[in-house]
Amino acid sequence: MPPAGPVLRLSAPQARRFLVGAQGLARPHPGVASALDHHGFVQLDPINVCGRMHDLILRNRVAGYREGDLLRHLHGRGQGGGPPMPPGRRAAFEHYFPRGGVLAAFPLAAWPYLTAAMEERSRRARGYSGRLSAAEERVARRILAELAERGPLTSDDIAHDGRALTAWGSPARLAKTVLEKLFFHGRVLIATRRAFRRVYDLPERVLPIRVLAAPRPPAAETARWLALLRLRQRRLVRLGRAELPLVSDAVQELRVDGGPTCHLLCEDLPLLEAARTAPEPDGPVRLLAPLDPLIYDRRLTAALFGFAYTWEVYTPPSRRVRGYYALPVLLGDRLVGHVDPRADREAGRLLVASRRVERGVSVAPAVRELADFLGLR
Repeated sequence: MPPAGPVLRLSAPQARRFLVGAQGLARPHPGVASALDHHGFVQLDPINVCGRMHDLILRNRVAGYREGDLLRHLHGRGQGGGPPMPPGRRAAFEHYFPRGGVLAAFPLAAWPYLTAAMEERSRRARGYSGRLSAAEERVARRILAELAERGPLTSDDIAHDGRALTAWGSPARLAKTVLEKLFFHGRVLIATRRAFRRVYDLPERVLPIRVLAAPRPPAAETARWLALLRLRQRRLVRLGRAELPLVSDAVQELRVDGGPTCHLLCEDLPLLEAARTAPEPDGPVRLLAPLDPLIYDRRLTAALFGFAYTWEVYTPPSRRVRGYYALPVLLGDRLVGHVDPRADREAGRLLVASRRVERGVSVAPAVRELADFLGLR
């Protein structure tokens, strides 16, 4: 790829229009596979207040997306208790992002770039995902033997009365914490899910052997992949000094009037040029996921959209501004408020705990659309 050209300048509205288009919000992807390819990964989260995070992210980006489609893409249609998808048919898998404890869905091509982080965790002396103690290793050998003999298992399928602490500091069964460590280390993988509960199996029974046997890239190549992955996920990124040399041949520098200096992928330049001349979009009104890639960088969101947003799930109730699971409201290329919906599955209704939007903006159609997506009134 040729080196990037001179620094480009864009107004904030032009930058917003570019982001909405590059994020797949203006023209949806035809399927989950193409969305995953475009964005590099999709963050997974178990909290289900009005739909899970990954479903809320993809429903605005994939044509005809239904609740649970990402898990069906990952593991097949046997999640109610049927057999997991055979390794040869898998196109994606679940694992943790190399930095931090973010669980995500990745395409198969990502596997070699994650293995160094798995090995590093297995050697780390401290932390919940760190190396196994001698006692944990004994339990791990028993678990691996049971998986080899019995096939895919949840932690409850393994009899063990030892106790341990979870990553959150709460008490749990030792078998559960050891299984999670083995997953962090890549010694077991998630074969399927049952009511979102993890069902583990040996790696060779989850992923194709050609994927597991792929050579590990050099450290510098993995660092470049991680920087490019962040660009693919967010499409407009403030690169750090250490990251820029790794990807200088693949990015274009951009300065937003009154905002920060950013970088975008050179492959996105046609979208950028289209955003320069495109008229201001007038809709539709959409409810975004709390951790939607469009708003993940809070500083950039504030600079481009004038919208200060924080996901408040872990904020004490007395300090919440918008609500426990408030969804930002996108109108065209503007963020115009929030809606805090709650799914009452027993009553079959979607309730709205709070809302705050700009005058003249109706969120009722977007709320009805979310209710329909969840199969609620």
